[in-house]
Amino acid sequence: MSVQEYLDKHMLSRKIEDAVNAAVRAKTPDPVLFISNHMKKAVSSVITKVKARQILDSRGIPTVEVELYTNKGVFRASVPCGDSTGMYEAVELRDGDKGTYLGNAVTKAVKNINEKISEALVGMDPTVQLQIDQAMIDLDKTEKKSELGANAILAVSIAACRAGAAEKEVPLYKHIADLSGKTNAILPVPAFTVISGGKHSGNSLPVQQDIMILPTGAVRFEEALQMGSETYHHLKAVITEKYGANGCNVGEDGGFVPDISSVREGLDIVREAIGRTGYNDKIKIGIGVAATEFCIGTKYDLEFKSPNKSGQNFKSGEDMIQMYKDLCIDYPIASIEDPFDKEDWEHSKRFCGLGLCQVVGDDLLMSNPKRIERAIHESACNSLLLKINQIGTVTEAVDVVKMAKEAHWGVVVSQRFGETNDCFIADLAVALGAGQIKAGAPCRGERVAKYNQLLRIEQELSDQAVYAGEDWRL
Repeated sequence: MSVQEYLDKHMLSRKIEDAVNAAVRAKTPDPVLFISNHMKKAVSSVITKVKARQILDSRGIPTVEVELYTNKGVFRASVPCGDSTGMYEAVELRDGDKGTYLGNAVTKAVKNINEKISEALVGMDPTVQLQIDQAMIDLDKTEKKSELGANAILAVSIAACRAGAAEKEVPLYKHIADLSGKTNAILPVPAFTVISGGKHSGNSLPVQQDIMILPTGAVRFEEALQMGSETYHHLKAVITEKYGANGCNVGEDGGFVPDISSVREGLDIVREAIGRTGYNDKIKIGIGVAATEFCIGTKYDLEFKSPNKSGQNFKSGEDMIQMYKDLCIDYPIASIEDPFDKEDWEHSKRFCGLGLCQVVGDDLLMSNPKRIERAIHESACNSLLLKINQIGTVTEAVDVVKMAKEAHWGVVVSQRFGETNDCFIADLAVALGAGQIKAGAPCRGERVAKYNQLLRIEQELSDQAVYAGEDWRL
């Protein structure tokens, strides 16, 4: 398209004349700046370029970063990476060349963005998120986004979402709320990781990844963050006293990794730390189990990390239900994530039916709409752990949250172990009224980035800010 054709298509001559006249009427001291701003509003934004690169995530493993250009600016996004990819989630495209980044490079995904996705999206309106995401899905043509890579598609989807918000001149969370049809922004209860276990730590704690604290009794998010930080530092003191300074090393998402061997041992020291803060009645506890990691056949090996395995600590599904029942009686546990293997629907259903706590589906669901639909039908859990890179686009993330909400489930917007400083999930949690966010410990920059963004959003909302608090399972 020639310059003259572009001018004619967008009627720019008339718009420039209108801008000049407006500057004269306004008697502006800086007519050039006034005209420039006036033209930005007068000319609809379109995507002009999409450029990607390979960067490193919080573990030093490659991931994808995108810069999406419109005539209003440049909008950046980077995607998180999971520790592994489940069979039911969208595919993260990696090069596989063991000689480069041990096979983890993402140059293929980057190339797909620069050469294929960019060409498909140039000229599109960034506010039409559904059409942008659908264009990439159609271009990929596979069920799990394995051709272009879910990491490539998601990075562009998030960047486009930011560009759409800028075009509408609204905050990102407001734009996402508009896309989902929600009207009230809600600050989520943070589920702070305080102790890490499972294969992501150096201790013998069998549960997969974490013991969390949820400040449901706070009045504002700012207060919840204070409670989480203070408890975290009191826990550091407790661990130092009981296990020495080495116990205060942290896992990939910032949780401490003291040399403990049982869930109860971990819960005891967390409860002691909460007691030292004085927030006893305002903080609940959550456990991330990820039982798939230690399920062998139909049994659960609670010694799967022990170097001196007795071979006697195998539990049946019924035994696990009883163990969770006892824990819920003895500790203020409000949430248990993946208490059973991803295919153990029967025991998950039976435990969920007891109504003892929130039962969160992670490996059970993998943010997959078909799995979510089945879990709703069978009442196998009552909360969705949303990991946006498991599904691959902003539009699809909004849709699965709607499914969960319609089933009266809780929703936990979640981090991944390989994170970046991108804080998109903070805006997403507020926009969708998720009620809960799991972004790791109040420690490490890539985790704290999400919590600090929530502080900014709460301050921006001012008197209109609503913290989920006791209504965390909205």
